[in-house]
Amino acid sequence: MTREIQKSTLSGIPMLLGLIAALLFTGYLLITAAKAGSAVAVITLALLGFVEFFLLFGLFMVQPNNAVVLQLFGRYVGTTREEGLRWANPFYSKRPISLRVRNFESSKLKVNELEGSPIEIASVVVWQVVDSAEAMFQVDDYENFVHVQSESALRQMATTSPYDLHDDVKIALRSHSVEISEHLQKEIQERLSQAGVKVIEARISHLAYAPEIAGAMLRRQQANAVIAARTRIVEGAVGMVEMALTQLSERKIVELDDERRVAMVSNLLVVLCSENEAQPVLNAGTLYG
Repeated sequence: MTREIQKSTLSGIPMLLGLIAALLFTGYLLITAAKAGSAVAVITLALLGFVEFFLLFGLFMVQPNNAVVLQLFGRYVGTTREEGLRWANPFYSKRPISLRVRNFESSKLKVNELEGSPIEIASVVVWQVVDSAEAMFQVDDYENFVHVQSESALRQMATTSPYDLHDDVKIALRSHSVEISEHLQKEIQERLSQAGVKVIEARISHLAYAPEIAGAMLRRQQANAVIAARTRIVEGAVGMVEMALTQLSERKIVELDDERRVAMVSNLLVVLCSENEAQPVLNAGTLYG
């Protein structure tokens, strides 16, 4: 694998000023030699002027938070990250590459989650080139490589987790956004490591059931919510009934036989679990009348 090599280059402003001065001076000498009629001097000065002009092609710009990859006849020479006007061998080919943080949002993918239900999912990936040589030479088009591999990792991740959380499931797409984001970031980073790219962040930007099953899944979610709420209500009611019977027995407020105990438990559960307000009934007779 081709790794990035830091290449030092010369400051461009002194080189530019020096070459301009050299060209002016060479031009002055060329005119003088031409007036003197010295053919050898004219040819020599003309060649010198051509060389000085050719050296101007060694100047190039490096934008902030960018790099320039240098090659000599197809061979990788190094990468310079020094900002401003720089100068290097004019025979070097100079290919700029951005080191800035970039992001993109994937298209909405339709995949089947772990339980087989079709869902729509999309993600936002924040990434940055950290090795210019790998990004330039290890893959054909590193930007397209990032997009394709990110969507592939998203599709793979979506098939390994369910949409909703159940009793036998520890992590779900909808309920564990932090864990899912970390998993997605790791999956994408493993695929992009060979391209000199670092994944800074990856998170789900869109998550929904596919339209053809969205209605049915909504009804199932509502049913699950009702069942969970009823379960909590019953658990609380049973605890309150148990506490009431215990305190009545400990304080010896009233002695209840098994039949009256069952009736009391039934009445308390009806009052506590009912959605409507209880209507009190006054017993004007005796306890057993």
